[in-house]
Amino acid sequence: MPLLTVVPENCSHVLAEFDCLDPLLSALRLDSGRLKCTCLAVSRKWLALGTSAGGLHLIQREGWKQRLILTHKEGSITQVACCPHDEDFIAVATSQGLVVVWELQLERRGRPERVSVSWEHRGQAITSLCWDSSTLRVFVGDSGGKVSFLRAGSSKLGKGSAFVIFPVQTITTVDSRVVQLGYLDGRLLVSSLSRCYLCDTEREKFWRVGNKERDGEYGACFFPQSRGATVGQPPLLYCARPGSRIWEATFNGEVLSTHQFKQLLACPPVPLISYRQVLPQYNPAQKSPQSIAFPKLLYLGEQHLLTWTDSAIYIFTPQSGQVLLWAEIKDVVDIAVYRSELFCLHGNGHLSHLSLLSAERCVERLLRRESWPLAATVCCMFQHMIIPSRARKSIPIDRLEHLRSQFSSSTHLELIGQLEEVIAKLEPLDSASSSRRSSISSHESFNVLDCGIYRVISRRGSQSDEDTSSLINQSMSEEERLKEFSFGQEEDQVDHDPQGSERLESERSELGLQFHLPLSFRPKPPRIALQAVKDSVSSFVKKTTEKINTLQMNSDLWPRPDPREGGQVEVSATTAPTPEEMENELYVEMLNTETDMQELRSATERAISQIQDPLVLLEPACLRETLLEWLPVLERILGPEELGSDNASAFSNGTPPQPLRVVSPRPLPSDLLADLTQLATLYLELSCFGNQDDQRGDGAVGCTTFLRQYFFLLDQERVRRMCLLCYQEQPEVQSSFIKAMLGQTLSLTSPDPKSWPLSINLNDLKKEMELQPWSAPPLLAHLHRSVLYEKHGEVAVRSFSQFYPTIPPADVMAMAQQSHFLAYLDNLVQSRTEEQRLSFLGSLLQPESLRQDWLELALTHDAPQLSDTRTPDGKPRWHSHHFSWGYGRLLSLLIRLPADLTSKQWMAEACRSHGYWSGYLYLCCELQRRSEAFSTICQLDDISLLEEPHGVVPQTLDEWKLLIQLSQQCSGMAEPAAGLNGSSLANGSADCGRQISPENLTLRLARTVGPDRALMVLEECGVQLVLTPHSTLVCELLRVAEKRQRAIIQTMLERCDRFLWSQHA
Repeated sequence: MPLLTVVPENCSHVLAEFDCLDPLLSALRLDSGRLKCTCLAVSRKWLALGTSAGGLHLIQREGWKQRLILTHKEGSITQVACCPHDEDFIAVATSQGLVVVWELQLERRGRPERVSVSWEHRGQAITSLCWDSSTLRVFVGDSGGKVSFLRAGSSKLGKGSAFVIFPVQTITTVDSRVVQLGYLDGRLLVSSLSRCYLCDTEREKFWRVGNKERDGEYGACFFPQSRGATVGQPPLLYCARPGSRIWEATFNGEVLSTHQFKQLLACPPVPLISYRQVLPQYNPAQKSPQSIAFPKLLYLGEQHLLTWTDSAIYIFTPQSGQVLLWAEIKDVVDIAVYRSELFCLHGNGHLSHLSLLSAERCVERLLRRESWPLAATVCCMFQHMIIPSRARKSIPIDRLEHLRSQFSSSTHLELIGQLEEVIAKLEPLDSASSSRRSSISSHESFNVLDCGIYRVISRRGSQSDEDTSSLINQSMSEEERLKEFSFGQEEDQVDHDPQGSERLESERSELGLQFHLPLSFRPKPPRIALQAVKDSVSSFVKKTTEKINTLQMNSDLWPRPDPREGGQVEVSATTAPTPEEMENELYVEMLNTETDMQELRSATERAISQIQDPLVLLEPACLRETLLEWLPVLERILGPEELGSDNASAFSNGTPPQPLRVVSPRPLPSDLLADLTQLATLYLELSCFGNQDDQRGDGAVGCTTFLRQYFFLLDQERVRRMCLLCYQEQPEVQSSFIKAMLGQTLSLTSPDPKSWPLSINLNDLKKEMELQPWSAPPLLAHLHRSVLYEKHGEVAVRSFSQFYPTIPPADVMAMAQQSHFLAYLDNLVQSRTEEQRLSFLGSLLQPESLRQDWLELALTHDAPQLSDTRTPDGKPRWHSHHFSWGYGRLLSLLIRLPADLTSKQWMAEACRSHGYWSGYLYLCCELQRRSEAFSTICQLDDISLLEEPHGVVPQTLDEWKLLIQLSQQCSGMAEPAAGLNGSSLANGSADCGRQISPENLTLRLARTVGPDRALMVLEECGVQLVLTPHSTLVCELLRVAEKRQRAIIQTMLERCDRFLWSQHA
C-alpha cells in the first residue's frame, strides 16, 4: 500500500459519508429504471422524496422508516419543500404546474389533507418553492418568471381557519426564468437568469441587487448573522456571478463587495471520506483556476455557503472569503441541506448522505463505527488536526493506540508506520487541564455528602491508597457503609434490651429494605450519614497521623545541632493536637455544618411556600414580614463573619461599605441556591431594610450593604433593572453593582484581585464576545472598566451602539454624561435605515416618559443661544429657524412619533420655550393651532415656510385673510441687520421675494384663485396696497393665462359636444 499524502494545514474539514441509503431506495422501489426519485427536501424530522410517478415519500430520519406516501395525479413531482417552523406542513409542485400544500396531521392521528391548491402556474415548469419563515405561506417561481404565493388554512390557526380558502396572489413577474427563491424576515429574494431582485412583501417594494446583469443559472441566498458579535445584525445576502464570483450585499440589496474564488479553486480537492472507498487518497497536484457558474447557493451550518456543479461540491466561508473545501462528486443533480448534513440526488436517481465535519470529529465517528482503515487514513492525512492538544478531548491517546492495535503488520505495514509517527507526535491536553487532572490523579472519584463535604475515594493500587486508607473502605459503596452502621447499632440495642427483640427485628427489616433499595428520593438520616463520614475521616486522620509520626521518627529528616553554638538544644513541647482531638474537631465542625445547612434549607423552603400563597404574595406587608423572618437565618449561616445573629438591622445603621462577596462561602446545592436567589433578589427589590419610616433615607445605604454582602445569591439581570428603575438618583447603588459584577466576571479568570487588569480595550472585548455571547451585566461591567470613556468621552460612547441590544440606552444613560448620551442615542438611531428610524426610536421609548426627558436633553445641548432665537418678550426672532441644532435629526424624530394630546401640548410648549421653531410649527399643525403657526411664520418672515412638503400651506380664504392681516401687522418691524443668520444677500439687502409681505402673499393667492379674486380678498381685509411694476406684470400674465385656459377648455368642450352628437346621429 502506498504512503498516504498529508493534506495542507489550511484543510481542516472533510465531507464524510457514513450511511448507505441504497436499501431505503430499494425498499421504496426507486432503484428501478421505470420509477426514479426526481427531487428531495429535508428537515429535522423528515426526508421527503418526490418520484416520477407523482408520489411523495415521507421518510422519518430517526431509523429511516417510511411513514407516509402522498399521491398526485397531476404529473410527476418536480419540487418539494418542508415548512421550517411547522413540520406538519409540506409543499409539493408537479410537472403540470400544480402546487399543493399538505397538512400531515400526525399529532392528531388524522389523515393528511390538501389545505391549499394553486393552478396559477398551469402549463409552466415550477422551478422553485420557498416557505415563509414565520407564517403558513409558500412562494412559487416558474420558468416564465412569475412569482406568486399561496396561504395554507389550518385548524391550528383557530376555529374556522381550516374552512377558509385564501386566494392565490401574484407578487411579480421578472424578466426571465426564476432560478432560486429565498425568504427571511419579511424579504423575498428572487434570482432569475439575468439579475437578482429583493422584495419587501409587507410594503410591496422591489429592489434590484446590483446594476450589472448576467446570463445563465446563478443562485442567491440569505445569510443570517447568528454568531459572535454579529448577533442581532441584519442578515446578508449572496448572489452568484460569472467567473466563480459571488456578490455580498446588505439586507437592503446594496452590494458591499465581490468575492473572487477563481484562483482559490486552483487548490487540490479534498478526498471524500466514504464507506464505499476503503483508503481515500489525496492528490497534491495543483489544478488550473476554475471559472464556474454556481447554479444555486445554500446556507450551510452557521457560517458556510454551499454550491455544486454536476462534477463537484464547493463549500465557502464568505465572511473570510476563503474556500473551506471542494470535493469531486459526480453526477450531482440536486442537494438539500439541514444544518451540516447534505442529501445529494444524483442523475441516476440514487441518494447519498454526507456530513460536513472537522477532521477530528470525523475520526471520532469513524472510531465509534469501528471503521479502522478509514479512521487511520484520516489521522494520517490530517495530522495537523489530530496532533494538537485540543483534539485530545475527542480523540484521547489511548483510543489511537487501540486503533493501532487493530492492524496487522503483514497487511498494513505502511499504514501502521505512519500511524505510529502520528501517535509519537501527539500533544497532551493543555497545561491548565493537566494541572487540574494531576491534582486529582491519585483519586478515582468523589461524592458529595448531605453536609456539603466532598468525600474523595482513592484509586486502587495508588500510592495514596497504600498510605492513607483501607482497601475495604474504598471499595465499599456509601449505601453499604450506612447499612453496616445501622445494623451495628441495632445489635448493640439488642444486647441492652433483650425484651424488644421482636420489635427490633421488624425495625431491622425496615432499615434493611431502606438501604437495599437505592431510591434517590429517600433522604438519609443525618446522624447515620454523619457517623459514616466520621468513620471515613477517622480512618484518614489515623493513617495521616501514623505517616507524620513515621516522618518525625526518621532521624535523617531532623536538622543536626551546630556544636559551635554551645548549650543544649531545647526541645519544645509540641502543641499539635492529638489524633483524637483532631477527629473530634472535624466531627463537630461537620455536625455544625450539616445542622446549619438543614436549618437554612428548612427556613428557605418555609419562606418559598409562604410567598407562593397569593394572599402573601399580593400583600407587600405580609411579603416583607416573611422575608424578614427568613433573613436572620441567612445572616447567621451565610453572612459575613463580622456580622452576628443579632445584627439583623445592620443594613440601616449607616455602617461602612462591606467587602464585595461574589463567591459563596459554603458549597450550596443547585436547588437550594435557586431558592435562595429568588428570596434574596425579592428582598432587595422590596427594599426591606430597617424600619419603613426610615426606608426613604436609608434605602440606598441598606441596598448597597446587602448587595455587597450577598451578591453571590442575587439574580444579576433583575438587580440591573432594579438599579435603573429604583435607584437612578443614588449612584452608589449602581457603582456597587458594577464593581460586584466586574469582580465576579474577573474572578472566573483569576481568583487574585491584584492580577485583574485595570482596563480593557473594546477590540479585545469584541473578540471575547465573538467567541461566546455575553449577557448585559458582565458586558456592562467591562464597559465601565474601559478607560476609553475617560480619555475620549463622546467618541467612546458613540462606539457603545455596537453592543445594542445587549446594552440598552438606559444603561448608557446611567453611565455617561447627558451630552455624551445624546451622541450615543443619535448614533444608534442613525445606524438604522431611514425607513426604520422612526419605529426603532419608538421601540426605545420604554417607558413613554423617556420622550420628554430625551426631548429636553436634545433641546438644551448643542443648541443655539436662547437670545438668538427668541426676543425678550418670547416671540421668534427674524429667520431664527435657520440656526442649526446639533441634534436636529433626533428632535425631528421625537416630535413625529405618535403621542397623546397632553404629550403633544407639552412638546409644543417645550419647542416654543427653547426656540425650536421647526418643531413648534409641526406640532401646531398636529394640534390644529394653525393661527399660532401663521403668526409664528410671519414673525420668522420666511415665505418658504408656507410651501410644501414641510411648510404650513393655507387651505381656505379665511386663512389667507388671516395671514395677510398678520403680515401687515408684522411689516412695521425693523429690518434685520445685514448678515444675520446667514440669510442675507452679499450686498446686505434682504431678498424681498422671500419675505412675508401683503404683496408677496397676494401674488401667491393669485396663483391659487386668480388675480381678480386675490385683489378682492385684499380689499376685504382693508389693506391698501399699491403693487410694484413687477407684481402688476405678474397679475397681468396670470389674467392672460387664465383667459387662454378658459378658451382652451371651452374649445375642448365644444369639440366633445360635436363628437357626441355626431355619434348619436
